[in-house]
Amino acid sequence: MNPNWRSFLESTEAVFDGATDEILNFGDAAGELQAARNQTVLVPLTHLALIEAVGEEAKPFLHSQFTSDINHLGGDQVQHSAWCTAKGRMQASFLVWRDGDAYQLALAADLEAASLKRLQMFVLRAKVKLAALTDSHVLIGVAGPQAAEALADADLPCPAAPMTTATSGAGKVISLEPNRYIVSLPQEAVSTLWQKLTIKARPAGLPAWRWLDIQAGFPLVTAATKEEFVPQMADFEKLGGVSFHKGCYPGQEIVARTQYLGKVKRHLYRVTSDQVLVAGANLHSPDNPDQACGMIVSGAPSPIGGFEALAVVQSNFAGNLHLGTREGPKIEAVAVNP
Repeated sequence: MNPNWRSFLESTEAVFDGATDEILNFGDAAGELQAARNQTVLVPLTHLALIEAVGEEAKPFLHSQFTSDINHLGGDQVQHSAWCTAKGRMQASFLVWRDGDAYQLALAADLEAASLKRLQMFVLRAKVKLAALTDSHVLIGVAGPQAAEALADADLPCPAAPMTTATSGAGKVISLEPNRYIVSLPQEAVSTLWQKLTIKARPAGLPAWRWLDIQAGFPLVTAATKEEFVPQMADFEKLGGVSFHKGCYPGQEIVARTQYLGKVKRHLYRVTSDQVLVAGANLHSPDNPDQACGMIVSGAPSPIGGFEALAVVQSNFAGNLHLGTREGPKIEAVAVNP
């Protein structure tokens, strides 16, 4: 995290996780979660990083590496995308948008260094340069019924539709869904814009944003789940994150075969428990004693008590799930895309 960004957040009474740069809360964790349900919240997205690809061959390079159709990504469009291993397992997932001729990739912060290093190995002689923007740019989430008004207070544009962008001199706004946005802006602009955004948006910690991701069915691959899922296991194709009409990319044969042979037995579920649900935790079923039948993708405290998460689960065992072991705490599961 940029030291100036951290210093600014500390001045706003943000409470940091002692082991990471993630923001836990701004002094009222329970109240912030409640606000995420029906008010407007403002969240520093310190769990995300930003990579930029520039150069005359940036588009074909990314198109040849990622699961989405980068060639047809419009100037104001946003795509979900993934980067797979040769075995078709997601080693990172992204939100991808354009900034002029450049492409910007938002991904889990704990995968930034490894993903950037490995992507650079495949550049070879392609005319493309990859760089981390995390030290120069910040990502802020704005969500709730007054989100568009909060953006207007900060002189920021509101995109016309979900999964599109709008740009001003102050920064770029990415619309994820109605009333939920990511703002990407230079670090030096954050102090002024933060003050304007807080006119109508309440600062909140990352648990509030993760809970919103869970409600939206948005799975983010992190270090805890790297190389665990073929895209269809996380219902990634239903988010538009996989194109089945493009040319080759790493793992493409396996992803395509999985799709056309209908062999996807695991899918994305929303799960609830009275126990903490942590990314990477295994789910078990007494009906399947030999191995785990699911994994938590991301979890958060619930505004109504207990915990909620997204999990990839083997569908035929979804009705009888337990956390950690076959005898562990009971887990309730509902398919995100039934």
